[in-house]
This record gives sequence, C-alpha cells and structure tokens, in this order.
Amino acid sequence: MTAQTGQISDLMARIAALEAERQQTLRLAHTDSLTGLLNRGAFTAELCARLDAARAEGRPLALFVMDLDRFKHLNDTLGHHAGDLFLAEIGERLRAEAGAGELAARLGGDEFALISDRSDVAARAQQLVAALARPHVIYGRVVSPGGSVGAAVFPADAADAAELQRFADMALYRVKTQGGRRWSAFDAGLRAESDRRRNLEAELRQGLAAGQIEPWFQPVIDTACGRMTGVEVLARWRHPTQGLLEPAAFVPMAEELGLIGEIDRAVFELGCARAAPWVAEGLIEVVSFNVSPRDLLDPGFSRKLIGRLARTDLPATALTIEITETFLVQDLALSRRHIERLAAKGVRIALDDFGIGYSNLRALMALPIQTVKLDRSLIADVAHDGRVAKLVTSMLHAARALGVRIVAEGVEDEAQAIFLRAAGCDRMQGYWFARPMPGDEMEQVLWAGASHQVAAPAAPLDRVARALR
Repeated sequence: MTAQTGQISDLMARIAALEAERQQTLRLAHTDSLTGLLNRGAFTAELCARLDAARAEGRPLALFVMDLDRFKHLNDTLGHHAGDLFLAEIGERLRAEAGAGELAARLGGDEFALISDRSDVAARAQQLVAALARPHVIYGRVVSPGGSVGAAVFPADAADAAELQRFADMALYRVKTQGGRRWSAFDAGLRAESDRRRNLEAELRQGLAAGQIEPWFQPVIDTACGRMTGVEVLARWRHPTQGLLEPAAFVPMAEELGLIGEIDRAVFELGCARAAPWVAEGLIEVVSFNVSPRDLLDPGFSRKLIGRLARTDLPATALTIEITETFLVQDLALSRRHIERLAAKGVRIALDDFGIGYSNLRALMALPIQTVKLDRSLIADVAHDGRVAKLVTSMLHAARALGVRIVAEGVEDEAQAIFLRAAGCDRMQGYWFARPMPGDEMEQVLWAGASHQVAAPAAPLDRVARALR
C-alpha cells in the first residue's frame, strides 16, 4: 500500500511539474521577453475580449498607443544594448503606471499600448506622455527620448478592435508628423481622412483593374555631352475625378495595403513595352525602374522579375533596377542574392538615395552595384553651401574610385548642373532638364531629336534644358 501511495505521489508530482511547464510555456508565448509586458498577439486577443465585455456592459474603452521619439538616436549613440535597457525601463514604467482596469503591452520595437476604462482620455494621455519623458541613467548618461501618444475610444470612435487600433495609430501618426503636440485623440478631422483613404483604397483597386496606373518617363542626361542617354520610369495614377496623381498621393497607401507589387508590375510591363523600341532605335541606352522594399523582401523577386523581363522586348542590359538602402539594411543576405542573380543576366543595379544613410559605402564594396543616385536633399544646396559641396565632391570621388557611375537626381537650376558637371557627376536628371512626361510626349521628344541636337560636348546645359522643355 505504501509503495502504491508513493507511486501515486510521484505521478501527481510529475503531473504538477508538467502543468507548471505548460503554464510557463503559455506565459512565454504571450509575454514580451524584454519588458515582461504582453506581446502583440496576446494584446490583440485581450483587446478583443475587453471590448466585447465593454460592449455587453454598455461602457467605453480607451486605447492608447505610444512610441518613443528619439529611440533610434539612443541606439546609434549608446548601442543596441543600451536601447534594450531603456525599453525594459519603459516596460517597468508602464507596468507601474497601469491602474485598475488597465493593461499595458509592447507591440514591437519602441511601440507600446495601454488599454484603459478611464473616461478622462486627455488627462490619461498627458500622464503617459510624462511617464515616457522621465529621464533615465544608462552607462552613466542621462537619457530621455520622450514619447508620443495616440488615443481612440470605443464606441465613440470605433466599433471593433481592428478599427480602434487603426484609429489610435492614425492619431499617433498625426502627432509624429505634424509636431507641436505630444499626444492626439482621434477626432472628426481624422475620421474624414479615414473615410477619404477608405474611398481611395477602393478606387485604387478599381484603378489597377481598369488600367489607370500608367508609366511616365523622366529623361536622364549625360553630363559631359548633354545627350539624353536614358529614362527613369515613374508611376502615375490617372484618377477619373481627381486628375493625375503623383506617387506620393497613393504609393504609401499601396504599400500598406499590399498593392505596391501590382503597381510595380503594371508600370514595369507597360514601361518596358513603351521604351523597348526607343532602345532598339538607339535613342536611349538605359531604362530605370524603382522597386518597392516590400517587393524586394520577397525571396522570389529576382526570378519573377527576370521572367517578366523575358516576356518583353527590352534587353536585360538596358534595364536598371533602383533599390534603396532601406532594403539593404533589412536583409543584406537576401539583397546579395537578388542583386547577383539580376547582374548575372545583365541587369544593372542602382543604389537610390545615396548619401543619406550609413551603409552605402559598405554596400558599394560588398555588392555588384553599377550606379548610385545622389539624393535630391544633397543636390538642393550643393551650389550654395560649401560644406555640402565638399561632402558631395568627396562622395563622387569615393564612388568613382570604386568604379561606380554617379547620377544626380533633383537638379532644378543651372548652378546645380554646372557644379555637378565640374565635380565629375556622370548623369543628371531633374526639373531643370525636364519633368516626367507621358509616353506619347516622351516619344515626340526622342523622335524630334532634341537630345541629339545638343549633343556637342561644349553645349551649355541651359540649352539642353531648353531643348527638352
């Protein structure tokens, strides 16, 4: 009997240990390891449950979303370990700050959230701003990145959890982009913007199906002789009621909705079809396309692009794909695979926005990149600010030493063009020469031979610009 009792006792102990292990696994699955707060998945489930309870009881529920304002600077100056220490400190603050009926979570990165049943939204938001702003000592240094807060309330603002999160995010985005405030609540103005975006989303889907997205072309000029040697293909949306929309009006939304790939494909196919005869006739040499970082993160991107290119008449050697540093930073190994696969087929690779990041030179040394495009923010002051001029000159020398061609984009006046030619920039594009234009207009310019009429090496660049206007 004693032996049997001992066996039962051992069995119960094992069951208890297994249950404890199961509970620990569940906690780890639902908890952010750095801060100890709920993670995004557990938070979303909890928000849905609490919102259902608030709906049943006929009471409001507020959602506050937060992020730190200068967290990247902290990481860059003190290192990522210091950043982790500060995130853990913020987690402790929010855990201590959360009162009865409130629940805090870390959504990822430097983003946090708080569910609250308090009705004094403004006062609570200001308290959260103050909690985020309190200084903290790390490695003997006082840091205080500060934070921004966005708020939305059920049922006054939103009818469900997804809408509540979206509206709180919209309020936070307004704080981050408009300045002058540390927190914002969702309001009538944001609701109108939400309605406009929702309508625009439906119209964008319809516009893609109806062929309203079209390629426009901007000339790229050889700096030495003034001849047009290529075009950059840019997306335009011919909206049925709003007229012609530039990328800034719809590309960010398309990226959020996962539609950017369809836009890129449409512009690529139409742009190749239009530009292939120009290349065949020797009117231009290069056709450049921008590619979204979202598309580049697809492991099959380069194979798909090669397949699409094979179905066009554009030679691979005439195609340039422009990628941004954002993609390189996100996944250097995947970048290398895509770039090497495309380069093996003869496709040229250009690094866009050169000069505004920290990993560009590393990318030039590590990857088969043939072209860099100087960011327009550098070009704006290059002819008037000596420090910018020295910076651009040194960047041109570094790129040239690595055997890389340099294209300056955003050239808007003659002084910029003259400086860049003297500094040894290979190619230029911008409003000083020509704005982007539809295919029919671009074809007229090419067949009229305007770029060839100013091909003499001594031709002043203002004549090039006038000829293209």
